[in-house]
Amino acid sequence: MGRRNAMTLGAGAIALAATGGAAPASATERSGGPSVPSDAELARSLPGGFTSRHAEVNGVRLHYVTGGRGEPLVLLPGWPQTWWEYRKVLPALAARYRVTVVDLRGMGGSGKPSSGYDKKTMARDVRELVRVLGHDRVNIAGHDVGAMIAFSFAVNHPEATRKLALLDVTHPDESYYEFRMLPQPGQPFFPWWFAFNQVQGLPEQLVSGRSRYLVDWIFDYLLVDKSAIGDRDRAIYAKAYSSPDAIRGGNSWYRAFSQDIEDYGSYGKVAAPTLGLAHSAFYPRMNEVLPTQAADVRVAELTGTGHYFVEERPAAVVGHLTGFFG
Repeated sequence: MGRRNAMTLGAGAIALAATGGAAPASATERSGGPSVPSDAELARSLPGGFTSRHAEVNGVRLHYVTGGRGEPLVLLPGWPQTWWEYRKVLPALAARYRVTVVDLRGMGGSGKPSSGYDKKTMARDVRELVRVLGHDRVNIAGHDVGAMIAFSFAVNHPEATRKLALLDVTHPDESYYEFRMLPQPGQPFFPWWFAFNQVQGLPEQLVSGRSRYLVDWIFDYLLVDKSAIGDRDRAIYAKAYSSPDAIRGGNSWYRAFSQDIEDYGSYGKVAAPTLGLAHSAFYPRMNEVLPTQAADVRVAELTGTGHYFVEERPAAVVGHLTGFFG
């Protein structure tokens, strides 16, 4: 794929909004703040009977939140977020599905081992969790890095996949190697964090205790409505990425891209029915690429939103997911 396609990938997606600043916050607030609730408290605060749990699978301790009734639906979040990314859609989905949203290896309340951050291994984490939960087959949806893992789950574990939804990101391919180190004049999107997250050791030193600055910048760059992720939510995410181990864990998803690209070269098409849901600037890329990755594909566009549309357009996301998963 050419440079034009490579440049449409995001954290992945093209930003619709220019950079902007969040409301000023104190140093304590920017490091996450001591008042951020626990995962258990956050889960209990949601309608639908959600609970926070842990399971040992594939050599890692995974944190997940589960609730609702019906066919099993697994949700996977992206960077720099946690399971809390889905808070606005969980109550509505719980009315129709047994929903489980997972903190990925290296994320939030899950373990942060030194290895295993290629998406094939992380998909195995989720596959073993599905088995622990007692499900034979699941619907699975992922956003951002979570979409990469959801794709890997479906292509490597077809026996466990009923339907697949990818939100705003496709699996890494060789076009990732074409990202520019320097943006061209007028280039609307510059994913500098792809390179930053490749660096060993330095991000932990720079971001530890200052993660709120990074969280604010990324959200303000990739949101249309910056208020869609409020101060409290940003504090929750900042706390989740405030320690050196947590920063290293998130960075490791990016450092594994070369292995992901190599693995992708050996994959065939996903057999399960597949939905691609993308905001307007990423929609052409999703519409072009997804039919080459899955046999039974539909692609839908979300307008008036940026990359973090699960939080910007939750009602639309619920509508598309329930309409697709049935």
